Amino acid sequence: MLTSRIQAHGRAFAHIAAYHPELTALRRELHAHPELGFEEHFTARRVVEALKVCGVDEIHTGIGKTGVVAVIHGRERGSGRMMGLRADMDALPMQEDNDFAWRSAKPGLMHGCGHDGHTAMLVGAARYLAETRRFDGTAVLIFQPGEEGFAGAKAMIEDGLFDRFQVQSVYAMHNWPQMKPGTVGINPGPMMAAADRITIEIGGKGGHGAHPYQTVDPVLVAAHIITAVQSIVSRNVRALDQAVISLCSMQAGDPGAFSVVPGKATLVGTVRSFSAEVQALLERRLNEVCAGVAMGLGATAHVRYERVYPATINSRDEARFAADVAQRLLGHEHVDRELEPSMGAEDFAFMLQVKPGAYLRLGQGTEHGVGSCFLHNSRYDFNDDVLPLGAALHAGLIEQGMPLATASD
Repeated sequence: MLTSRIQAHGRAFAHIAAYHPELTALRRELHAHPELGFEEHFTARRVVEALKVCGVDEIHTGIGKTGVVAVIHGRERGSGRMMGLRADMDALPMQEDNDFAWRSAKPGLMHGCGHDGHTAMLVGAARYLAETRRFDGTAVLIFQPGEEGFAGAKAMIEDGLFDRFQVQSVYAMHNWPQMKPGTVGINPGPMMAAADRITIEIGGKGGHGAHPYQTVDPVLVAAHIITAVQSIVSRNVRALDQAVISLCSMQAGDPGAFSVVPGKATLVGTVRSFSAEVQALLERRLNEVCAGVAMGLGATAHVRYERVYPATINSRDEARFAADVAQRLLGHEHVDRELEPSMGAEDFAFMLQVKPGAYLRLGQGTEHGVGSCFLHNSRYDFNDDVLPLGAALHAGLIEQGMPLATASD
């Protein structure tokens, strides 16, 4: 029988550990059948099937296209409280290079970020909460589509998620290979950065590579812009703030036309920041620097700045509460309450813009072993050992956030 090697306290963990094998089977089934954002039809169906077996009170589908919401009422509802738990369901457009039995059956698609594990953990919490109902209020379990660049959280909100399910707070967690299994990290503020996309269109004058004096070379202009842009963070953002600008793609000309100076070039990249003030500064300086460099070389440059995901900012009280729940489960030495923020991005940020809540990291990486491969890597896999722990942490948020008036059964 499959058992978790992680030790944790409390009846929720002990209860959920009993169905660790079922959660692992579900997680691996989802891993083998990855789907992109808003295409999670198989995943949503499997979630609905599992929730019916769990015995939840209500199941709502099609929210934000392929989103699923489950409702579980506590033993009592006099408190009138309602709390939300969220898991993401989508995969990535990348080829998997693993060779285990549950590797992706779809070429070019992979669960390379662990959303299969997040979904299975929330199903585990649903089963426990429906079986025990040791809380006073209503639990709303949100299975969200399209986290990987599709803003699925925003789509669910625009589709009436929080109008229909008026939670007072909402929580989510993400596996983290850089932390050990049996650990949790959080902080009462920024957890993830805002993610913006930049496209820089450079216009020049094409011509013959043997006669560059007759051209305005956009490749040369692009090179100067690439260098100049790197000065924006180092010379415009104060040292105590954090920001990243990365130009990750350049397209110009035809590799087969080795002697043709093209007429245009395009740079694409990403901008990351934590505060609205820094974000606005970066956008302004990108426009100024790119236009100025291009003009100085006789070309033009237009910056298209797209604000994709806002920063993921935990609310202070909810972050403290979530850390307390994790500490009761694992002990204070296994909970980092001042976890360093990541410059990655997360669309749970949209939910935290409209509801108080917190985003936690769940350790899963053994040293040079299971779960240690970093996110978005072709060799990544979720560590099934942490499934009962993640489910118990979800359940603990509900039970301790909406406690019964009496502790007796």
